[in-house]
Amino acid sequence: MALNVRVVHLDSCSATPKTISLIKETARQMGVEIRLESVVVRNDEEARRFRHIGSPTVQVNGLDIEPDARGIEQFGLS
Repeated sequence: MALNVRVVHLDSCSATPKTISLIKETARQMGVEIRLESVVVRNDEEARRFRHIGSPTVQVNGLDIEPDARGIEQFGLS
């Protein structure tokens, strides 16, 4: 079963390509199948809907990879 990995980011985020590359390489090395989704947030509504707390935000199966970030409710375009 594949893991659902979502990268939520701003269009201008320079760290996103490296993050996506690192996710793909890590999954390959671990032999884990992933379904990778890249989501560009363009407004505050999208930031709230996709739980964007900073660019890039990485989520696996709907959860932020940073445990401390899971309780944050301040979303935006940063």
